Amino acid sequence: MMFLEIITPDEKVFSGEVVAVNLPGTEGPFEVLNNHAAIISTLEKGNVKISEGHNQVKNVVIDGGLVEVLDNKIIVLAEAVIG
Repeated sequence: MMFLEIITPDEKVFSGEVVAVNLPGTEGPFEVLNNHAAIISTLEKGNVKISEGHNQVKNVVIDGGLVEVLDNKIIVLAEAVIG
């Protein structure tokens, strides 16, 4: 399991354990799974698909930002959440 936080300048949008996260990278979409290599990437406007396991999926649409993946912790610093 991994720990995901999605944060905007105004609020913490999501915080919890996840199985996988699909992110809208500026060089193309990518997926983060358990034990992913450390990475920092820019994100474009798009959908963050959060898989919590047992077919539980949440979608958060962001207006760009940054993501850091390190030691099974994912931090998404989003400019804003849309919708």
